[in-house]
Amino acid sequence: METATINPVIHESWKEALGEEFAKPYFATLKQFLVEERKKHVVYPPGKQIFSAFNHTHFDNVKVVILGQDPYHGPGQANGLCFSVSDGIKMPPSLVNIFKEINSDLGYPIPTTGNLERWADQGVLLLNAMLTVRANEPGSHQGKGWETFTDSVIQRISKEKTGVVFLLWGRYAQAKEQLIDATKHHILKAAHPSPFSAYNGFMGCKHFSKANELLKSQGKKEIDWR
Repeated sequence: METATINPVIHESWKEALGEEFAKPYFATLKQFLVEERKKHVVYPPGKQIFSAFNHTHFDNVKVVILGQDPYHGPGQANGLCFSVSDGIKMPPSLVNIFKEINSDLGYPIPTTGNLERWADQGVLLLNAMLTVRANEPGSHQGKGWETFTDSVIQRISKEKTGVVFLLWGRYAQAKEQLIDATKHHILKAAHPSPFSAYNGFMGCKHFSKANELLKSQGKKEIDWR
């Protein structure tokens, strides 16, 4: 793999917001780790999609943040947006449950594709804590530097923006609450949409309508969750 594969091909608004992160020693170490990792293993998502969340949702446009943990680790699944899969890929169970909740909450039919780019383009930052993973090994890129980077993303949004709606699903995402200024932003918490926990508080949370109500109350355009 060429070193360039992890050079931040990222929208200018994020380069401006996060420029100092890319210059820090931990990021150089992370880049080198990924260079070596790709020599020996298959890594998801493909290099050009690592920063997809940032290229679809520009810093100035962030209205809602959904936090995930790891990219999907199966062939063709991860596309750089948390919970999202590319067109033509079977929807993972957590994503099916997200669409079931939208159906219950807003009455929208369950779609045939799990590609969430349409949400991202409207201002929903679909952010995983780790932006890469080794094939078939969930959590394999934990502790390599991604969390430092994505924590700084959350902190920058919290500091520079107001009225962002953060959807924190499950314990891992809810641990990031400490990075968010709750006096300036809205935090909605529920169980993770995974089949193991969805019926312990995710189903029926109505986060999608609630997020839109919060945006509307600020005079912001609502998200079309279809």
